[in-house]
Amino acid sequence: MNKKEIAEIKKQFTPQNCALTRLCACYVDGEKNKKSEMKEAFLSQSEEECFKYFEIFRKSLSGTVGKNLVNLEFPLDAELEGGQQEFLLKLRDSKLKDDVLLEKFYDKIIETYEYGENYLILLVHGIYDVPGKSSDNEEMFDASDEVYEYLLCTICPVNLSKAGLSYDAESNRFGSRVRDWLVELPMAGFLFPAFQDRSTDLHSMLYYSKNAEELKDDFVEGMFGCGTPLTAADQKDTFNAMIEETLGEECDYEAVRNIHEKLYEMAEEKKDEPEPLVLSRAEVKHLFAGSGVEAEKMEEIEERYEESAGAHTEFLASNVMNTRKFEIKAPDVVVQVNPERSDLVETRIIDGRQCLVIPVDDRVEVNGISVRTIGSSGRKSEGEE
Repeated sequence: MNKKEIAEIKKQFTPQNCALTRLCACYVDGEKNKKSEMKEAFLSQSEEECFKYFEIFRKSLSGTVGKNLVNLEFPLDAELEGGQQEFLLKLRDSKLKDDVLLEKFYDKIIETYEYGENYLILLVHGIYDVPGKSSDNEEMFDASDEVYEYLLCTICPVNLSKAGLSYDAESNRFGSRVRDWLVELPMAGFLFPAFQDRSTDLHSMLYYSKNAEELKDDFVEGMFGCGTPLTAADQKDTFNAMIEETLGEECDYEAVRNIHEKLYEMAEEKKDEPEPLVLSRAEVKHLFAGSGVEAEKMEEIEERYEESAGAHTEFLASNVMNTRKFEIKAPDVVVQVNPERSDLVETRIIDGRQCLVIPVDDRVEVNGISVRTIGSSGRKSEGEE
C-alpha cells in the first residue's frame, strides 16, 4: 500500500465516513492473563468514545511507509488450509461474530507478542463501499463497483495515570487525583487484507510498529507467517556497506558524492508520485552506472548485493539517503550542506594535506553571530596582489 491508499482508508475513521460494523476488545495483564473482553456494535458507543477509538485507529495507519508502516506479503504456506492468512480470512468473513475464532485470535497474539506490561487488543471489522472515479479523478459515490471488507487490529499499552493534585468542585478544594488505567496510542497494529489499487489484495497486509527499529520479527512470523524486511536503519547500514565494499580503494569523497547526487535526482523525479522510489538490484546497478562507477566495479555489484542484502531485498530510497542534508563527518568536525548543493564542497591538497574546501560569500554566521569574511574585511585573500 502506498501513502495515498493508506490515506483513503484513514478517512473512514471519522463520524461522517464511518463504516465500522463491530468492535471487539481483550484486556491483557503483564502476566498474559485475559482480564476483560468486549464485543459490541461499533456505533453503539457514545460519540465521545467513538472519537477516542477513531484517534487510535488513525494512529495505527500513521507514519512513513517502509519505516513505521510495512507492507507484508504472505508466503504460499500461510495461504494454505490451516495457515495464518487463511485464519485471518475466516475471522474477517465471520464479521467478528464467531466467539471461538475470536478467542483463538486473542490467544495467538498473547502467545506471540512479547510485552511485559498491561495492554489492550482492539479489533474492528469494517466494510468500505469504494466509490468509483471519473476521468478527472473525482469520486463518484453512486458508481461503486468494489466493496473492501477488512479487519483493523491495534495493540495499545495500558498504563496507570501519574499521581498528582486535582480540583474537586463539590468540596471546593484540591486533593489527590484518582489514578486510572489509561489506554494509550498503539504500539503495534495491522490492516488485513491490504488495499491495493483501490481494491482488496488478499495476498498482502499492512503492518504498523510505533518503533520503526523494532518490528518484532517473532510476532510477525508467528502471527502472520511473514518475514520482516530490513528496518530503515538496517537498510541504510547495508546499503552503505555495499557501496564501501564495491568501490574498495576508490571509495573517495567524489565517488560517494556522485552516487548521492544521482540518487537525489532519481528521488526528485519520483517525489510527486504516490509510490516511493524503491531500489532493486537492477536500480542499484543503474544508480552506480549513472554515478560514474568503473565498468570492472559494476561486475561486482550483483555479487555484493546478494551477499549484503539477499537477492530479493529492495531498498527504499528514503531509508538510505537523507533528503534534508548532505553530511560530511570527521572525528572533530561535522559539515552539513543543502543536498541540492553538495557541489559546494570540494577536496583539495593544500600544503600536502587533503582538505575540504567550501567557498563562502559575505553571509557567514558563527554560533548565530554574523561575521565578516576575509574578502569583506578589507584584508587581501589568498592570491590577491
